[in-house]
Amino acid sequence: MDTGMDTKEFRRVMGLFSTGVTVVTIPEANTVHGMTANSFTSVSLEPPLILVSIDKRAKAHEIVERVGKFGITILNESQQDVSNHFAGKPDEKVEAGLAFEWFDDVPVLREGMARISCKLWATYDGGDHTLFVGLVEKMERDGGVPLLYFQGNYRRIGE
Repeated sequence: MDTGMDTKEFRRVMGLFSTGVTVVTIPEANTVHGMTANSFTSVSLEPPLILVSIDKRAKAHEIVERVGKFGITILNESQQDVSNHFAGKPDEKVEAGLAFEWFDDVPVLREGMARISCKLWATYDGGDHTLFVGLVEKMERDGGVPLLYFQGNYRRIGE
């Protein structure tokens, strides 16, 4: 659907909403596939549901649909390199330092502010993205200071 909207201006306006940064992880065969996502939110307390928005062209999209489960790691302010790695800027040094924890059969990053494993609850069409709603099955938190994203750049609280 062509709305006539300037997509670059839309992106700039949406960039005014600061977000935290997460990494979505999905088991794939004998490995882990991951991607950075800042379109993440809680949806419901009863039952505990979260939502992540994934581009339909992303490899993660097909994998989540196929395996029906995924993990979320909320990144802390020291994990900008991890975010970049999973955002399509692979870094061998980051790759070598990655450690995963498995919540049953769902991988999450060992380090981060919090880790969540989900079973796919529902999907909704979101234009060029799909909104994946996950039922939270396990979670743990370490706390810390979040990695933030604002106007296309990483930020720290107080900047």
